[in-house]
Amino acid sequence: MNSTVNPQPARPSPLKRSDFRAFQQIPTRWMDVDIYGHVNNVQYLSFFDTAVNAWYVGKGLLDPVKSSEIFLVVETGCHYFAELTFPSMVSAGLRIEKLGSSSVVFTVGLFSGEQSDTAALGRFVHVLVDRETRRPVPIGDAKREVLSGLLA
Repeated sequence: MNSTVNPQPARPSPLKRSDFRAFQQIPTRWMDVDIYGHVNNVQYLSFFDTAVNAWYVGKGLLDPVKSSEIFLVVETGCHYFAELTFPSMVSAGLRIEKLGSSSVVFTVGLFSGEQSDTAALGRFVHVLVDRETRRPVPIGDAKREVLSGLLA
């Protein structure tokens, strides 16, 4: 029997602040820290969600209560490079890797304070859906123009 081994993809390296187009500031909270004394890994995904959605709201792309179209997460992932701690400010860098017909693929970099390298690097995929039906809808021209400002 002939079998081939699929090699593991290369682990990414930390990115720099200059690799990102926009930033959101997020304070760590006491409750974010686990028994090991650092921010627990599950909180990193919360930071991604907070940063992306705060950016949407700030740009007028989303009203979480009233928008007829909303963005739903369909995929996430995270590579960890350094610990985040409490108390500190996390700077979440945003950029878009791909802007599809109804999807947006974000890269989110989490920086500890003013550090120049990412402490964590995330992939965060959103699909624009109708709030009621939860079915994908095309990203309209006005939204697309705003989102294009974050394209890598």
